[in-house]
Amino acid sequence: MSSIKIEPASAEKTMELLWSRVRRRGDLPGFSKVISAIIQAMRGDDDREFSMTKTVLSDPALTQKVLRLANSPMYSVFGQGINTVSKAVMVLGTEAIGHLALGLKLIDGLSAASADSASARDEMEKAVLAGHIARQLASSASTRDAEEAVVCSILHSLGRMMVTFYLPERWQQLQAYCTENGASEEQAAHEVLGIGLDEIGRRAGQKWGFPPALIETLRDVPPASAGEPLGHGDWLTAVSTLSFKYAKALCAAEGPREEFDRLATEYADMLGLEASQILTAVEAAQHVAAEEDAVMVRTTTRAEREKHLPALGGKPADALAALQRGVADMRDALQDSSAAQVMAMALEIVHHGLGFSRTIAFLRDQTQAQYRARMYFGDGVQELLPRLVFSDAYQPDVFHAALANDKPIFVENAHDAAFLSKVPRWWKEVLPTARSFMVLPLVVNRQPAGFIYGDWDLSLPPARIESAEIAPLNELRGLIMQALERRRQMEPAWMRRMS
Repeated sequence: MSSIKIEPASAEKTMELLWSRVRRRGDLPGFSKVISAIIQAMRGDDDREFSMTKTVLSDPALTQKVLRLANSPMYSVFGQGINTVSKAVMVLGTEAIGHLALGLKLIDGLSAASADSASARDEMEKAVLAGHIARQLASSASTRDAEEAVVCSILHSLGRMMVTFYLPERWQQLQAYCTENGASEEQAAHEVLGIGLDEIGRRAGQKWGFPPALIETLRDVPPASAGEPLGHGDWLTAVSTLSFKYAKALCAAEGPREEFDRLATEYADMLGLEASQILTAVEAAQHVAAEEDAVMVRTTTRAEREKHLPALGGKPADALAALQRGVADMRDALQDSSAAQVMAMALEIVHHGLGFSRTIAFLRDQTQAQYRARMYFGDGVQELLPRLVFSDAYQPDVFHAALANDKPIFVENAHDAAFLSKVPRWWKEVLPTARSFMVLPLVVNRQPAGFIYGDWDLSLPPARIESAEIAPLNELRGLIMQALERRRQMEPAWMRRMS
């Protein structure tokens, strides 16, 4: 007879206690917001690389880890000295970056609540390793989307993590109940918590706005004979279930080789794979996880995280060196990159090299006879996009002057009374807090194609573009124009006549 005394539990009481702990220790809107952004970037189409780059650059610690991984021996075939996240995304791929980002945000978002407990660290390690295994399994099933499998598998044990992080005393009771009664964790959860671990994960996912299709995969499924191929959602649920089972066994060093073989045999039919493919995928995942130096598994201290935080704004002291390193990345990547990739890299280099508040790529739409913002870095720009558009008909203002003369322009004090007449109305209305700004025109075969705009806000210390920085900026725009011209040459002749 069990000596574990369990007070009557209900799902409602458990969830009330859980969310009270979350509120007390700080809710996780940033965690859920970044995860949603990562998922969106991984599923995007034309702009997925740029979206992933923006997501990574929004987190200084993640930026450092991505660049470290891109320069690791595992990717030495691509060369060393990768200085921009844009190029790292091209080298590693959005899937690998998304995996890294999800793992890191999962750890950073929840570790503050864990009191640095061993159980919490174990759960993080399992989640990250499950993502590695899922990536290898999905790659073996070539018709499936690996990035979705990674996302679902990393988050598959969200309920377990929520309990270990926020309700550690209940987790200990649950484990003790398993030991004394020979019960599974899910059975013990219903006794101790009044609710299953899977259901806790699904409720957390709903509260944080995860996509419904993702929430549906946050449950274990037993092995079964497929009969006919599983639907996409059921396949993702099965692969995330198996990935976590292997991760749990590997992290605990439990189960003989026969146990690994049994899991592979039981789930092979469901996943449309051979048992040998599953075992090979698990072994490969272990090697990849080791190569990445457990970069996502180790929790970082507050002091370590603060080392990566940027200065409180403004132009960095090493702006010239940052521009030069970035342009070197562009130069190396030019031949193998699309015009959109080159533009994204240029925007990152300008924004972070000069520490601008906002950096925006305006491109010309000749069919609409206007310039329109297409890519951007900086807070608050998303809401301004519908208003960041103006006619391409010449006006006597600073933007048209830069394009007409094909020369960069820097305005140190845009609010100088003597200069206000040279700034268009749309700029005054949409960007009234900018103190200084730069315009880098992009002109191909004497035809304006657009420009890169960057500004320093009034809230930042005054700054200026130094003469030594003009050379790398000019080389940067020259590389963009080469990419744009190459794209134009690849278009059919009838399209070039229309442009």
